[in-house]
Amino acid sequence: MKRLTLLCAAWLLTCVVLAAPGVRNGGGEDVILQGFHWNSSRTTPQTWYEILKQMAPTIGRDGFTKIWLPPAWVDKSSWVDANSGTSGGGEGYFWHDFDKNSNYGSEPQLKQAVDALSSAGVQAVYDVVPNHMNDNLPGTQVRFLRRLKLWRTDCISPTPASSCDEGDPFDSGKADLNTSSPEVSSRMMQEFRNLRDNYGAKGLRFDFVRGYAPERVNLWMKDFGDQAFCVGELWKSPGEFPASDWRNKASWQDILKDWSDRSRCAVFDFALKERLQNGSLAEWRHGLSSNPDPAWRQIAVTFVDNHDTGYSPGQYGGQHHWPVPEDKRNIAYAYILLSPGIPTVYWPDMYDWGRGDLIRTLIKLRKDAGIRADSPIRFQSHYSGLVATINGSRQRLLIALDANLSMIPEGFTQALFADAERIRAWQTRSAPEDTTTTLHCDNANPGNGQAVYAVGSPVELGAWDPAHAISLRPTAPHRWSGAVVWPTQQAIKWKCVIRSLSNVNQAYWQKDPDNSLITGAGTEAVGSF
Repeated sequence: MKRLTLLCAAWLLTCVVLAAPGVRNGGGEDVILQGFHWNSSRTTPQTWYEILKQMAPTIGRDGFTKIWLPPAWVDKSSWVDANSGTSGGGEGYFWHDFDKNSNYGSEPQLKQAVDALSSAGVQAVYDVVPNHMNDNLPGTQVRFLRRLKLWRTDCISPTPASSCDEGDPFDSGKADLNTSSPEVSSRMMQEFRNLRDNYGAKGLRFDFVRGYAPERVNLWMKDFGDQAFCVGELWKSPGEFPASDWRNKASWQDILKDWSDRSRCAVFDFALKERLQNGSLAEWRHGLSSNPDPAWRQIAVTFVDNHDTGYSPGQYGGQHHWPVPEDKRNIAYAYILLSPGIPTVYWPDMYDWGRGDLIRTLIKLRKDAGIRADSPIRFQSHYSGLVATINGSRQRLLIALDANLSMIPEGFTQALFADAERIRAWQTRSAPEDTTTTLHCDNANPGNGQAVYAVGSPVELGAWDPAHAISLRPTAPHRWSGAVVWPTQQAIKWKCVIRSLSNVNQAYWQKDPDNSLITGAGTEAVGSF
């Protein structure tokens, strides 16, 4: 039975029940370039739009299919925080007018840049900021005139829920628009259509989505284009929710999936970002993009850094609120570009800081293999670092990131060794479906401090290295068993091993000949001491 969704548009005072449709993720095959950084609005002598026009053919050749553009609206704000060593203003996040003559360039320059990008096969995704704006200018300079319940601060308690703001305040809330206001919501909807019809918008990136309801985003996107790409920035950890809110005890993944389900948009993978910052490589598997359920993987827009989290060229190095350490950056890009999710590359990493050649190679590997947002990924946890196999639509990839996978995996050919071999990738000529086989080792009698393992030719069985064999568990007297997931129609050689728990080099092997099987031909295989 199809899942049903209750969609309530508060300002229309209507609710309808709909069969849950798919997520607006652009089909899941995109590679996105964030086409700006924090200081892009301050480039000289060329404007940023002129740079984008000039770079458009290169961006297309490099394999990018979409470009995330900065907010196109005029912004005259300015600030410096000497304590944190940051500054800003003019980036579009404290806009005051929908006029397109911004610090990034003139309106004609914007149109020329988008036309050049479109000709290069790169679709424009505009950053939009429905939540807040600059309210410190005279009213005559602000298209949104101050009216009852237009600003969050006009929502004086008690008020009906349908007439007050839908989410968190931005900073103090003083400049926070009341998105539940019919005037605000309809005016935003009108401007999104304007970006689509007159400025080449093929999708929208929603800023600070914690400030307004995901159902509001869904309403806007149904009007903008129900199949158009959209992605939300939900940067809010579980602990930031009130103790009474279920999300306070939930995981990052649960919070992101809930927002996506209600908005029908993709979402930036802050679950992965948190693990990039705080976890070991093996823990990167806990990002949204590696969830076992493909419905979760397909909504994840992955990234290493962006204009908020990372450093930028220019004054004060940008915002750098949460940058990935330099020694992790290459490995992080290898992970997001060779695994599920929709990867986003940060402009300075691609075009300013000498990482472009590696990223181009990774994008080509991704496309050659046919890796999509929802592609299956399987982690080989019996190695150190991060080892995983990814099934693209055309090829199967094996990646080893800072890992101790020492032997050449059977059936794979070398595709990439980079970053002093901290990044290694292999590929196959095809991408077969996965199948599961249960391996049994009979007549096994391990002693104290020993256990039973299966070792063999594929990477799933350690590539004949007993140090990376998979452990089995006792399932019957003198029988030890374990399930293995691997590609179907593969010829496998394997053996049973009794191995010391304290010394991986102390191993007692099953005698010759090897056990043989063809994966998918049966569900079980037996070896014996």
